[in-house]
Amino acid sequence: MLGAAQRMGGMTPAKACLLLSLPMVVLFWVGLESQGGFALGLEALVTPSFENVDELLLYYAWWPRLSIALLAGGGLGLAGVLMQQVLRNPLASPTTLGVASGANLALMTATLLAPGLLVVGREWVALSGGALAVGLVFLLSWRRGLAPVVVVLAGLVVNLYLGALSTALLLFNHEVLSGLLIWGAGSLAQNGWDGVASLAPRLAICGLAAWLLLRPLAVLELDDASAKSLGISLKHLRFAGLGLAVFITGSVVSVVGIIGFIGLAAPNIVRMAGARTLRARLLWSTLLGAVLLATTDLLLQRFSGMVATLIPTGAVTGALGAPLLMWLIPRLKLQGDRPPQASGVVITRHAAPYRLATGLLLALVAAMVVGHLVGQGANGWSIIAPTNWGVIEWRFPRVIAAAASGLMLAIAGTILQRLSANPMASPEVLGISGGCAIALILGIYLLPAPSNALLVAIGTLGALATLLVLVALNRKSGFVPERLLLSGVAISALFDAVRSVLLAGGDPRGQQVIAWLAGSTYYVDVGSALLVGSMAAGLALVSLPFTRWLDIMPLGTATARSLGIGLNRARLALLLLVALLTACATLVVGPLSFIGLLAPHMARLMGFARARQHLVGAALIGMLLMVLADWVGRQIMFPYEIPAGLVASLIGGAYFMWGLRRL
Repeated sequence: MLGAAQRMGGMTPAKACLLLSLPMVVLFWVGLESQGGFALGLEALVTPSFENVDELLLYYAWWPRLSIALLAGGGLGLAGVLMQQVLRNPLASPTTLGVASGANLALMTATLLAPGLLVVGREWVALSGGALAVGLVFLLSWRRGLAPVVVVLAGLVVNLYLGALSTALLLFNHEVLSGLLIWGAGSLAQNGWDGVASLAPRLAICGLAAWLLLRPLAVLELDDASAKSLGISLKHLRFAGLGLAVFITGSVVSVVGIIGFIGLAAPNIVRMAGARTLRARLLWSTLLGAVLLATTDLLLQRFSGMVATLIPTGAVTGALGAPLLMWLIPRLKLQGDRPPQASGVVITRHAAPYRLATGLLLALVAAMVVGHLVGQGANGWSIIAPTNWGVIEWRFPRVIAAAASGLMLAIAGTILQRLSANPMASPEVLGISGGCAIALILGIYLLPAPSNALLVAIGTLGALATLLVLVALNRKSGFVPERLLLSGVAISALFDAVRSVLLAGGDPRGQQVIAWLAGSTYYVDVGSALLVGSMAAGLALVSLPFTRWLDIMPLGTATARSLGIGLNRARLALLLLVALLTACATLVVGPLSFIGLLAPHMARLMGFARARQHLVGAALIGMLLMVLADWVGRQIMFPYEIPAGLVASLIGGAYFMWGLRRL
């Protein structure tokens, strides 16, 4: 980061803020001119005439929107500095700790179950949800002393987990909750000064508190050992700094929704512009955050006209911020950066792996039989006869599709874990499923009636592009596990932004996309199931010849080359296979099932040590988990259904939280 600052040609934070505020001033002037001129705008702000419609619009809509953009941007810039200082991580931002997703889930729950709470105060509901989410992050990372990387990863999984719960609620109550889609993506539209009156005093108090914490927080620039030698409790200091940042973020989210880019961009820009001290970063990041968000919103209003009320500003800022995350990852300094070693994968060998595999195969057959024959109906639970083809024909494609997707995700996760020697790697966590989903969603929206084969091709290209980005970002660092996982944060941020923009637009295809994102097998017919099953079986057979590479490559570059493996060719072939597996599976069960994380890890814990055994064991476990998830989703809330992908993500997300203790 220091080198980047030097390359900016001696620019100071003041000059950077002034330069970046010029577009805002121009857009501000143009916006007022389009509303009747600067004089009318100033008159509407100071002494509005309630008989003039133009002045009313200026007073109750335009000026409050500009004010809330400045306040929210400044608050997020301040929160971003606090988080990056506490976590010593330039990728930390106000949405890192799950505050936004917790607030969104709390508002959805209150809207459905206790709408009276929204009358008392929507902001308090959102703030409570954000606080509970952060409490969960703290709980997951407290044993590691709130170590920066562990906090970021805990925030990632909490975001994914709460996002899965929100998707479930949205799937069942789309019409009731559709208004929250725009708010949840960060809408700055105002119809009065209530939001400004609510947010301004809170941010003023938080700014004063941050100023009082300047000297204690500056100690965090030292390493842990030096800070502890000064008699400082790092846990409590981190708790105070993060708690203040969370309150600021929760306050902003409760008023305007989720806006993710500003808290990341502003602190890094002022740091690169030469702001060395915490005092300077707090001041200039707050000002720059206000400028960036106001500029983005004014630009959106200028070029989208009336549609600006439907396109959430927060989602647009998220899409703009994703490239910045990609650029920052190779420059991120992590404590203990080191390439993965062979000893990083702890394997307990099982004395009879094929006997264990036989047991898993029998369990899979039993689960598939239950999935076909046992279920609830109008008269309660029943076991149907195998000759009842009417029911079998309906259940058969769903069971086959679930098993096939579980097989493909498990194999993809196994390849990634062995390739990176990182037991926390998977298509879902590394953002490969998210990249595939972006491509598929764009295909659904932009192409007229695309076929399944075309969607598979589009999804494969999206997954492959994501893999290439991961390789480019992590090649020089030797594929450090923590850095790979943080790359997943960046790609997931882009996926969330694209999804939010498309779903908030009110397009009737949005319900179809929501159902697909949740991972439902409801729309799979017999032909599609047989096609997916055939592709899964074929890709599984194709993966078996690569087992020699997967046995040798975790041993290190030198060993692999000495045994005659061309690493570039081997990695490219394996990553292409992972992309195809992920695309086919994501097309069926959506991007967030966690099977690619869970199945390989469970197989390794059971004792499947060698690569061939690991692939077979993970494939059987992945199929078993997805078949059971599909059956549970169909039965637990009968006659309503919970999509198999959501059931699997809830199970896998809980397992990932447990796994953070071992990271």
